Amino acid sequence: MFGKLGEAIKKGIDKIASAVFVDKELIDSIVKDLQRALIEADVNVVLVKEISEKIRKAAIDERIKGIEKKEHIIKILHDELKSILGGEKHELELKKGKLQKIMLLGLFGVGKTTLAARLAAYYSKRGFKTCMLGLDVHRPAASDQLEQLGQRNNLKSFVNKKEKNPIKIYEEFESRLKDYDIALIDTAGRDALDSELIKEIKNIGRKIKPDYIILVMPADIGQAAKRQASEFQKALSVNGVIITRMDSTAKGGGALTACSETNAPVFFITTGEQINDIETFSPEQFISRMLGMGDLQGLLERVTSVVDEKKQKNIQDRLKQGKFTMLDLYEQLKSMEGLGSLSKLKSLIPGLGNAKISDDMLGTQEEKLKKFKFAIQSMTHEEIENPEIIEKQTHRIGRIAKGAGINASDVRALLKQYKLIKEFAKSGIANEDMSKGFSEKQMMKLAKKFGKKIRM
Repeated sequence: MFGKLGEAIKKGIDKIASAVFVDKELIDSIVKDLQRALIEADVNVVLVKEISEKIRKAAIDERIKGIEKKEHIIKILHDELKSILGGEKHELELKKGKLQKIMLLGLFGVGKTTLAARLAAYYSKRGFKTCMLGLDVHRPAASDQLEQLGQRNNLKSFVNKKEKNPIKIYEEFESRLKDYDIALIDTAGRDALDSELIKEIKNIGRKIKPDYIILVMPADIGQAAKRQASEFQKALSVNGVIITRMDSTAKGGGALTACSETNAPVFFITTGEQINDIETFSPEQFISRMLGMGDLQGLLERVTSVVDEKKQKNIQDRLKQGKFTMLDLYEQLKSMEGLGSLSKLKSLIPGLGNAKISDDMLGTQEEKLKKFKFAIQSMTHEEIENPEIIEKQTHRIGRIAKGAGINASDVRALLKQYKLIKEFAKSGIANEDMSKGFSEKQMMKLAKKFGKKIRM
């Protein structure tokens, strides 16, 4: 999604940077490519025209010359894109130690119930005590879905499958919600924003007095997002929007720009099928990723959403003490799986967004990680605790490979990877305070010791 827009912007910036003169012909060519890409991304035509005029105006401004003019045009292009995507980053202001209620609104099929679980997991990983409350009494499977999502992801859910009055359900669990920092409240949807839906969610809003009312919209809603955001805002004073399905083939520009036009900030976007495929929306970071410049903040946020800090601390301690086992490596592999596909992560890493790394190559690496996981699952308790015995008694390699449905070479590759990690720990480098970074001497030591060993 936004691939063509990113390519058009990069192409335009390159043309400006390499041009000897910034003339009308050059600007017309850039504007034409940009207009086509913006319209294909479902950005409002009026906005496209406004951006085009501002770029043309900057190009003919005689007060700015030479390199300054080039930089000025590029800056205008960047600033205008940032503006139509919402300007600054907006975040929910939440505190620990007191109950804050977040009420989710939206029409049928936008993903409110799944989103409630994603938000609960997101904030739980950041130290908040979270729970979910099911007030969708119209969709038969809503309560079951919320309950199952809670059980699957170790999240607390409050549902009453028999009660058909959402106010009574809230009253039933109201006192228990006070034990939590954040309560995610799932409400009913309709095929359209009709008077019946408005009346129901207004009544719920008056009763529960939410701290935030969030509208949930899918990326494929297109230009209809503006009308829907305006109507919901008018009816219920919506605080902001979360856009789902941003990983799909949906263009997404309509939803993002419409929210900006209605002054409804986008707090989060969802980017996949997994519970952790959710991230705060930052126009600046979004543009950076779109231009292939990476998004380190987004990458760190994704890691935080997946990694269990206590578990990782235990693994680090065991590594330093030389007690690292295959079980610890297995936990690391599971965490990597939770980060998402390597092709998705590639766009977050500066320098790799434009790198010519084929999907086949990335798929091979993902397949290798899966095989490592299957191999560990086929090991005995003794082998997991003491992997060295596998190499000493080679018949074990064949048994593990057969049980995992992989080749013996895959098991050997796993053992080699495990051994490398252990050697890294023994080198003493792993015992340094990693947060302070490596000294030049340590980097030379690391490169010399492992440079020839590390192969993808």
